[in-house]
Amino acid sequence: MTNAIQYGKKSHRHNDVVFPVVNTVFLVLLMFVTLYPVINTVAYSFNDGTDALKGGIGMWPRVWSLKSYQSILQDPAVYQAAWISASKTIIITLLNLFWTGMLAYALARREYVLRKFITMVMILTMYVNAGLIPNYLLISKTLRLSKSYWVYIIPTMFSCFNMIVLRTYIAGLPEALVESARIDGAGDIRVYWQIIFPLCMPVLATVALFVAVGSWNSWFDTHLYCAGKSYLHSLQYLLKMKLATTQQSANAAKASVDALTNSSSAKTTPVTIRCAITVISTVPILVVYPFLQKYFVTGMALGSVKG
Repeated sequence: MTNAIQYGKKSHRHNDVVFPVVNTVFLVLLMFVTLYPVINTVAYSFNDGTDALKGGIGMWPRVWSLKSYQSILQDPAVYQAAWISASKTIIITLLNLFWTGMLAYALARREYVLRKFITMVMILTMYVNAGLIPNYLLISKTLRLSKSYWVYIIPTMFSCFNMIVLRTYIAGLPEALVESARIDGAGDIRVYWQIIFPLCMPVLATVALFVAVGSWNSWFDTHLYCAGKSYLHSLQYLLKMKLATTQQSANAAKASVDALTNSSSAKTTPVTIRCAITVISTVPILVVYPFLQKYFVTGMALGSVKG
């Protein structure tokens, strides 16, 4: 009996040592697999264009060069496009959270008679979509938003999917919070902004990140509605057009190492330009994400009801 107990203790201590080691090794390998494409893209973006055509670049540039970034950032239109993308991303995110959150709270209230009907109608729009052409005619012809800054804002102020996410989260909050506030004389607006809204910070931060990333990365709306207005070009659209121009120039030169070596643009190629564009487009999101990450927690409502 004593030997069995001692063997059990040794086995338990062995598991306490093996599992952390295996877990650490697995997480390190997973981190490397995840980060390697990002590091490789950054290495290519800082590498000489002609040398990058040879391939074989790993996690560090083989021949350092800033020509790809200089080729992109020396264009004044890039800064105007960056302002358009940044401003519309901030406005769209704030308006989307405002309208979506308010409607989600209304549809989460059990005393609202039409909440199920309105929810079903909105869910139906997620499955039945008119398509690209009717949307284009609605926005450009009926609403006359084409070639206007508002074409970025008005069609994206509300998201049905985000509303469902917020509604589900709000419906899971303790009903006693709302009842206690109503006993104190609070109305629906005060209940939402002073009680529900602070408790929804995790899901609101998640939705805000989704909306912001989608708005920042969008370029097709510019292609459809504002392609002829250079002062309304978004950063993603401008960078896409610059990449296409670089690709066409490389194709004209047959994109060979010898041809590029003898040309004035030998320091940049579509490969390095594409990687530099990826880095420039990704940096703003990477800067914003740490500020939202702290809200990615659940259970903020736990313990809010006592007794």
